[in-house]
Amino acid sequence: MNHRLAVGLAALYGLLALLFSILGAVLWADMQDVERQAVRDIFQPRLPLAVFIILLAWSALGGLVWLLYRAYALAPMRMREQALVMVASNPSLRLQERGASEIRTLAHVVNALADQRESLQRDVAQKIEQAKASVEEERNRLAALMSELTQSVVVCNLDGRILLYNSRARLQFQVLGATTPGGNATLIGLGRSIFAVMERNLITHALESVQHRLRRGSAQPSANFVTTTRAGQLIRVQMAPVFGAALDAGADAQRVISGYVLMLDNITRLVQAQSQRDRLLQTLTEGSRAALGNVRAAVENLLQYPDMEGQQRDRFVGVIRDEVQAMSEHLNRASADFSDALQAHWPLEDMHGADLLQAARQRIEQRLALSVTVDALDQDIWIRVDSFALLQSLCYLAARLKEGRDVDAVALRLRPAGRMAELDILWSGVGLDAGTLAAWEQATLRAGGEDSPLTLHEVIERHGGELWQQRDTHTPLFLIRMLLPTTVAQDAADPATWLRNESRPEYYDFDLFRQTEETRALDDRPLTQLSYTVFDTETTGLEPSAGDEIIQIGAARIVNGRLLRNETIDQLIDPKRRLKPESIPIHGITEDMVKGQPSIAEVLPVFHEFCEDTVLVAHNAAFDMRFLQLKETATGIVFKQPVLDTLLLSAVIHPNQESHRLEAIAERLGIHVIGRHTALGDAIVTGEVFLKMIPLLAEQGIHTLGQARAAAAKTYYARVGY
Repeated sequence: MNHRLAVGLAALYGLLALLFSILGAVLWADMQDVERQAVRDIFQPRLPLAVFIILLAWSALGGLVWLLYRAYALAPMRMREQALVMVASNPSLRLQERGASEIRTLAHVVNALADQRESLQRDVAQKIEQAKASVEEERNRLAALMSELTQSVVVCNLDGRILLYNSRARLQFQVLGATTPGGNATLIGLGRSIFAVMERNLITHALESVQHRLRRGSAQPSANFVTTTRAGQLIRVQMAPVFGAALDAGADAQRVISGYVLMLDNITRLVQAQSQRDRLLQTLTEGSRAALGNVRAAVENLLQYPDMEGQQRDRFVGVIRDEVQAMSEHLNRASADFSDALQAHWPLEDMHGADLLQAARQRIEQRLALSVTVDALDQDIWIRVDSFALLQSLCYLAARLKEGRDVDAVALRLRPAGRMAELDILWSGVGLDAGTLAAWEQATLRAGGEDSPLTLHEVIERHGGELWQQRDTHTPLFLIRMLLPTTVAQDAADPATWLRNESRPEYYDFDLFRQTEETRALDDRPLTQLSYTVFDTETTGLEPSAGDEIIQIGAARIVNGRLLRNETIDQLIDPKRRLKPESIPIHGITEDMVKGQPSIAEVLPVFHEFCEDTVLVAHNAAFDMRFLQLKETATGIVFKQPVLDTLLLSAVIHPNQESHRLEAIAERLGIHVIGRHTALGDAIVTGEVFLKMIPLLAEQGIHTLGQARAAAAKTYYARVGY
């Protein structure tokens, strides 16, 4: 009930009581003594009945007033709240036809107008969708291009906030060590600061260099620098500007920089390889200079004195022999010590094992007319190879088997073997002797109409592998086995345990170019310009102060008015205690599911970093925050961010509604609820609810974070504690 209306109703009821009392007193004063006595004689024996009749009359009057209030006051107030929701966030909502007949008629008319409005909106939306089709197509092309680029790309606005990045950049920051303990690149995300992973001064200096080149009239101003990550990796960065609208419309309009593009390359291996080669060169030159000097001196003496004595000649020849032998040993040691550096220039690339076998199968069948089968393959195998030379080698071996052993069918198999991978070519028939395979290794690769200057031995050696022939242990087949180096899977950047991906990740948000207010206090910032972390927890019970623990945290980020379903956390937690049986049917989490999961001490730092520079949002946030506060002493993690509670905001927006449960709010706002009573499911629903609440708060004059917090603090539910 509206507070002011309740006070007004009580005042009206009291005023009526006062008027009746005054009227009775006036009538009593005008009576004669005889009349008063007659009244006493009538009512005194029936006083209880008179009191009862008076109280009944007052109750009937109060009931009548209450019915009038519900029909003519409460019903319009509820209609107003529903109408605001219908206008702001849920056009399909219709007013409930309650109250007096006039109010019901009004609700019917409003519903009819809403039907007409919704029909017009559908027509307009259809036209807008048609107009946006070409723009959306271009946006999809950009997203596809960014996702397929082999180079890491990050785009930022002038404040350093990330507004675009591709999958390669996400993987790059994981490999470079800018990740959470769980292995996730939570430091990179839409709306986050690039300065969390790169030195601010380097980027500022590079941006100044770009602006200086732009002022000098450079057509393609850019800047390059090298920086290090937390893990000590070296990154070569190229910066290019992003231009906004020109200040002037004329031909001499000055271009304005609104952001910048960072293209990243990890050059750690390259620098290490160059350093190794430099050390090898220095070792060969410095270690050989003295020996060459001694040999040269001995040769010059032999040439200058051809008639020297035999003993002296033998001594000079011995010097030459000893120095040459020492140089040979020195070269052998250097070759062994720096074998990796000698092979580092060979162009190796990461390749999925399944792709290699498929390409080999197609090549052998087309060029040699051999039947090729591929054994069951472990889909997680990635190898680091020169794919072209390796395909030539497999085709060469198949050709030799066909010509020398009358083989008409081969099989290919790839299996992991520790840090290496075993690539086998199998056949049925006669095996090979050691001499035959050795001869095949030393011959150049010639098969299927293609010649190569490389030998099979050189290809295997450049991969740092080995090659041999044996009989298969599980079948009567013979096989030639090649050992090849493995590498990390390129698609392992997004562990499903921590970060949930969809088919089209939300890696870009161009509207972030417009965000420049970074120095203002958060309470003065409009709700529409803030970034949020919407979160929820599942727990062993409902009593945090009595020892209940968190068993799951789910969170999603809201940036620039969009709920980013790709940038989420969904983590089970081992509570180190038994789960209450009555709680398991609610959240569906069992003892086996949390057993072996990270502890709260491991998860909270990750969650805290995920929430950095955002406002926390939760439904019944006091419950969740109490669990987090109780862990401050044990973990040292303190959440100082402002907090908004959708439960309290619902009471602000809809004070006359009967329920403020999350399901009831979602139903009012036209939100389809899925995944309830899972932490991430509840967090996503809460995020959608909060986004629809922002325009409803604006209807009540609540625009900033400070205004929203102050309004929420005045509600009844704000007094609830845990």
